[in-house]
Amino acid sequence: GCFIHVFPAKTTFAIMDQWNPDGYFISNGPGDPSVMDYAIKTVRDILNADKPLFGICLGNQLLALACGISTYKMHHGHRGLNHPVKNLITGLGEITSQNHGFAVSEKDLSKNPDVEVTHLHLNDNTIMGIRLKSKRAFSVQYHPEASPGPHDSRYLFDQFISMVKESQTVTTNRLPVTGNQ
Repeated sequence: GCFIHVFPAKTTFAIMDQWNPDGYFISNGPGDPSVMDYAIKTVRDILNADKPLFGICLGNQLLALACGISTYKMHHGHRGLNHPVKNLITGLGEITSQNHGFAVSEKDLSKNPDVEVTHLHLNDNTIMGIRLKSKRAFSVQYHPEASPGPHDSRYLFDQFISMVKESQTVTTNRLPVTGNQ
């Protein structure tokens, strides 16, 4: 039920914003996220616009970097199916598909008290998901669209759609501001 537009990685927020989206999905991709200044800036701009944001894999790393939390190159990346991840919010386990060589630094979490860890890898305790307490923004390091579980992580897409719908309701219910208030 979504109408989407895919933008190239180096598209600025200003250009994407002209499309007037209800939310932003930051997808997976290759490479070291710390050298992607253009993408980190775009994610910061999305957060400043207070629009719903959902990041996957590289999107998770970019959200962390936009919030002042560093990433690092893993000694052995996570590749393939059947990676066990625990959802710290629900307490449930998920079987996930993963393909990354960088991770979010747990040492830097104290740099931004607005960032909360939501998911952990059960084999090595690496951060597998975060959310912002003050924004409608969350991300996961794995690939919920790959469905190895087969549907363990489908709820994340429903969660994002709910955020977008909630955002639309809040926007349409705002009263106009006048100078006499």
